[in-house]
Order: sequence, then structure tokens, then C-alpha cells
Amino acid sequence: MNKRKIYPTYFAAGALIIYFVLFFLPGVIGVCYSFTNWSAYSDELHFVGFENFKTVFSLDENYLKIIMNTLAFTVITTVMKTLIGLALALLLTKKIKLLNMHRGIVFMPSVLSTLIIGMIFKSILDPKSGLLNTFFRSIGLDFLAKKWLVSPDLAFGSVMAVDIWRGVGYIMTILIAGILSISPEYYDAAAIDGAGAWQKFRYITLPLLIPTLTTTTVLNVIYGMKVFDMVYALTNGGPGKDTTEVLYTAVFKKFGTGQYAVGTALSSVMFIIMIIVGYFMIRIMTRNEVVE
Repeated sequence: MNKRKIYPTYFAAGALIIYFVLFFLPGVIGVCYSFTNWSAYSDELHFVGFENFKTVFSLDENYLKIIMNTLAFTVITTVMKTLIGLALALLLTKKIKLLNMHRGIVFMPSVLSTLIIGMIFKSILDPKSGLLNTFFRSIGLDFLAKKWLVSPDLAFGSVMAVDIWRGVGYIMTILIAGILSISPEYYDAAAIDGAGAWQKFRYITLPLLIPTLTTTTVLNVIYGMKVFDMVYALTNGGPGKDTTEVLYTAVFKKFGTGQYAVGTALSSVMFIIMIIVGYFMIRIMTRNEVVE
């Protein structure tokens, strides 16, 4: 097979048509519906301009808080998954006993259903009969027994903690692959020059790992922006009013109550935010990218 052969452009036409019909076109149609009064309560569809977007950004509604919750969830979980995943990746690329078993244990939560994990942790974090509080009380640390998913001050942090636990193994696995792809010759040369572990990490591992870190960061941001199942399973947006509500739980509730246009407007706003954040994030992270 001639690898240098250049195939005609129309060879990609089929894939482009499928992408356009199944992905791009529905997205455009959804954005168009956000400028209408689309709802379950009327058979007539009328253009209403930016009225739905005015509702989204109205101070009388909680949509701004929901958007801020989504952004906060995205930033915090992305940072924590990256830091913990990087630390685990560095540890689990060393020569230690039962290395593959340790990797498998850390990676295992990421292959489980998010809804199942949410239901399990909802039971574990139950304030009265939950395993965590029961454990604290059994060892005399009653003051550590909290209303993890019931208290407005703790619920959002608890949801993020569970999500970080679930996703850190996946990020670790990608970073392990990135670390193992770095040539050992760099480390041998650095050792000859008398470089320590920190210097090797700072001047070799980290710069050469930036492309992989960019990939994991983008994946984390995309997941954080569209998170739904973890929040829905643990708190359903509560306790109270919108304490842990994120964009797609709000969209789900709006569609559930027949307010389709407002729900579509919320999705459109987050889609625009996602594009802007993703663009600048990739520009910043690839600015100092090192090529081997």
C-alpha cells in the first residue's frame, strides 16, 4: 500500500454528510428553537427573539447561579483530577510490587456507571445510616459525622469529591501512557549531569507531558460542562433551591416541565461558553508545548 498516495477529497464526503445530518444540523436546529416560544403547552411556534436568553440572565431567576455552579464544578474537578491523577501516574510508573494491580484498582471506578456510583455513595453518605458517618461514630469521632448531601454548605463539595474519586483513575491512565512515551535517554542524561528527582520532573517530565495534560484537561472540561448523572443521582440539584444545580440538571427539569425553549437557551449559552473556554484553554496550554 502506498502511504504517500493522496486520495480525492470526495472520499470524505460520506463521513461529512453523516456528521452534518446527525450532529451539526440538530445543534443548529436546537439553537434556532431557543429563539422561539417552544413549549409543551402550545401547538403554535412563534419567534420571540432574545426573550429566552433574557430569562436565562435575569436576576429574578437562578440561572446565573446554575451557570456559576457548572463553571465551579468544572474548574475544581478539572484541577483536582489533574493534580491527583498526575501524582498517581508518577507513583505508578515506578518499579513497585503488584504495579498492574494498583493501576487496576485506581482505574476501576472510572469504568463503572456514574449513576450506580451516585446511588452507592448516596447510601454511604446518608447522615443517619450511612457507612461513613457510622464509621466515624464507631471510633468516637462523632464531630466528623456530617450531613454530607443534606447540608447546603457540604453538598456541592461532596458531589465534587465523589466525581473526582470516580474520574481520577481515567486521567491517571492517560498520564501514565504519556510518561511512558518519554524516552529514558533524557533521564539518563539528566542523571549524568547530577539532576535530582524534582529537576527531572520539572525540566523533562512536565514539559514533555504538556500535550497529554492538554488532552486530559480538555476531556475534563468537556465532562464538567455537561455533567448531569452524578449530580442527579446524588442530590438532584438540592438540597434547598439550586444548591448543587448544574446546567444539564436544569435543562432536564425544564424539558420535564415542558419549557423546551428556555431549556434549549440554557444549552446554547453553555455551548458558547464551552467553545470560548476550550479555545483559550488550548491556546494557553499549547503555547509552551515541547516537541521531542
